[in-house]
Amino acid sequence: MQKKRKIINDPVYDGFLSIDDPLLLSVIDHPFFQRQRRIRQLGLTCLVYPGAMHTRFSHMLGALNLMCRALDVLRQKGIEITDEECRGAKLAILLHDVGHGPFSHTSEHVLVDISHEEITLRMMQQIDREMDGALRTAIAIFKNDYPKHFLHQLVSSQLDMDRLDYLGRDSFFTGVSEGIVGTDRIISMLNVHDDELVVDEKGIYSVEKFIVSRRLMYWQVYMHKTVIAADNLLYAIIKRARELDPSFFAMDPSETDFLWRFAEIDDDDIMVAIKRLSHSGDPLLATLSADLLCRRLPAIRIDNNKEVIEEMARQLNDENQQFNKSTNQQFNMPVTTGVLRNRSYDFDDLEIKVLYKDGRCIPISEASDQLDHHFLQKTVTKYFVCFPKEVKTTL
Repeated sequence: MQKKRKIINDPVYDGFLSIDDPLLLSVIDHPFFQRQRRIRQLGLTCLVYPGAMHTRFSHMLGALNLMCRALDVLRQKGIEITDEECRGAKLAILLHDVGHGPFSHTSEHVLVDISHEEITLRMMQQIDREMDGALRTAIAIFKNDYPKHFLHQLVSSQLDMDRLDYLGRDSFFTGVSEGIVGTDRIISMLNVHDDELVVDEKGIYSVEKFIVSRRLMYWQVYMHKTVIAADNLLYAIIKRARELDPSFFAMDPSETDFLWRFAEIDDDDIMVAIKRLSHSGDPLLATLSADLLCRRLPAIRIDNNKEVIEEMARQLNDENQQFNKSTNQQFNMPVTTGVLRNRSYDFDDLEIKVLYKDGRCIPISEASDQLDHHFLQKTVTKYFVCFPKEVKTTL
């Protein structure tokens, strides 16, 4: 019998991903994975960057593509990785985001009070049971329980295949060039030293650009002020819907059928519900829902000073109430506050290390002459307030 083989075209890498492992193909065909076709990678970011319509499905396949390349590079450099370990690492990166909810991070802890990482692990364990333990190595790698630590680092670290793919992919579909990194160069420079994933010294400049690009992409895409305003509007809709009807997309993580109920909900379900809610008898819920559908987003102010934002919020709440009285509006549109944190490099995590020809292995924070400790350690914190545009303010 001829071995089944699937070829997938990926515009980000201008090439093809070839899969001939029947287990990988079976996992891709699983309903938990196929659901990712209906989960946008960047949630509501398409309201700012219209091209950002790519899905978790394409990202997960893209990360698999990079994992295949990375494993090949490491094996060519003499790193011992068995066929079973290769398969486990590929399955781990393939499923690393399978537990994301609708609109990805936007709905996390809103629809269900459990992290997407925990749901991912549960889904991997469920697939493993269905496939008679075939994902045992993958789960151990995902949980960092496998003896070869560098395999986990390929899945989850400060220089993993997940980050390498989403930076390039999100840059491609948003058109924001700051996210373009030397993915091929970085992967070709990967190595292993004392069971840690490292970068050969020739790759240091590519890694420096990767760290800077990640910081820039957070401000220009992931934490773009209009995206934050849209996310807050979606949050307000779900919160109001649940105040009126606690059963609105209610799911209990302790229930035996939780995973399957969760897997039935995607971006389309939320948008259909919001269309229905735009005709709600509750005027606040109807207005919020219609605003999101028509992209009438709240105004937003951002400042580095928390006290400034808190004072703005107090004034805006007063102005909001005066506006409602003057227009005889029977409900208050929400005024919400929040915090944004951008830290592109984490010293609390295992540092990216550079391997020199003489055998020295030095953290990038010491090896780099471009990125000093101040830049790498700095966590930029900003505060924001969202409020209805109808409220006239001089703030």
